[in-house]
Amino acid sequence: MQQRSILSLILGGGQGARLFPLTQLRAKPAVPVAGKYRLIDVPISNCLNSGINRIYVLTQFMSVSLHRHIANTYKFDMFNHGFVEVLAAQQTMEGAKWYQGTADAVRQNLRQIEEDACSDVLILSGDQLYRMDYAELLKTHADTDADITIAVLPVPESHVAGFGILQMDETGRIRSFIEKPRVAEKEHEPFYTPAEWIEARGIKAEGRHYLASMGIYLFKRDVLLDLLSDPQATDFGRDVFQKHYQRLSVFVHLFDGYWEDLGTIKSYHQSSLDLARDKPAFEFYHPEGPIYTRMRFLPAARISGATIKESLVSDGCVVQSGTTIHHSLLGVRSRLGERCRIVETVIIGADRFETDEEREQNRQDGLPNMNVGSDCHIERAILDKDCRVGNQVTINYRGKELNVDGDCFYIRDGIVVIPKGMVVPDGKVI
Repeated sequence: MQQRSILSLILGGGQGARLFPLTQLRAKPAVPVAGKYRLIDVPISNCLNSGINRIYVLTQFMSVSLHRHIANTYKFDMFNHGFVEVLAAQQTMEGAKWYQGTADAVRQNLRQIEEDACSDVLILSGDQLYRMDYAELLKTHADTDADITIAVLPVPESHVAGFGILQMDETGRIRSFIEKPRVAEKEHEPFYTPAEWIEARGIKAEGRHYLASMGIYLFKRDVLLDLLSDPQATDFGRDVFQKHYQRLSVFVHLFDGYWEDLGTIKSYHQSSLDLARDKPAFEFYHPEGPIYTRMRFLPAARISGATIKESLVSDGCVVQSGTTIHHSLLGVRSRLGERCRIVETVIIGADRFETDEEREQNRQDGLPNMNVGSDCHIERAILDKDCRVGNQVTINYRGKELNVDGDCFYIRDGIVVIPKGMVVPDGKVI
């Protein structure tokens, strides 16, 4: 059922420095994930599956590929009032600054909210992996007559430092809020939530006694407009909620499904590999909540005498004989040569197929083909789109520093990343 009273804004973030070099040439929401999707497909699909089809994506950095993906994927017919549109930071009569934070990003696009007849505004993040029916969030919002409803996730104390942590009364109204507390454990105590409170709402506590903000907010439209009239309020967590939760009716909506923030190279790599497990915690296809993406009309993968264990292989891939792939992910159009060993590696794939003529020209020019040549050993790495790894290349994380800027690679959190379009010559050892 369409929720025409809801307008959704998806925050695309800034430069995405923590995901560099995957964000070197693209906006963070455009980063490929799970072989054939983009990060932005997750919140958009959650909206569409929840009956919300009026969606703006707010971004300010390298938004061309993001715009192209959205334009080619999310189309509505003339009898449907839905849309998915990118709102990039731009110079206007009101200002010419980059977005200064999550709240400022929304403020710089207030015109779209003011001109919309919505009653509520749903604000989402563009770099999270989860499946949520926002209709349940809307029900909590309506049942409590909340000015703001914040989706929260139970977490153990060991995870507290990375989140905004909330304290509620018996009704679920927020009584205290602290953003990403990096303090002594004893200062966490006021935010301890008894297991009885959590389990009374149908969720097993299982040692998770702190409620963390998921960065998913549902505002009454007029409340949001009023809050953003303060130009000093640049971030929702740090400024807006800290200053106003006491005078406003702010409630929590408890969520207990899979949720992961893919904002760093480490979390992106680990979450990608987790999708390839025998029983992954998150499935991209679900009968009642599929994740949508661009239709590419690619052929089936062709695998010749390879050994593949606990891995995902996307459409259009070619894997040649003697190659072993273990606990890895191959994105669309990935091509691997003979006798390779690929372990705990994410190969994002390619934007196009090379022709036989192009591969012959590559040979004459001494240029490797896309993506991986023959006799390569690649372990615990990420190969971005259209990279060219030659023959007899070794990429191994062992014995490396956690963060290194190399000549044709980067190491982040101990994971070797080959940037988009990079050439790694024959025999290179990383």
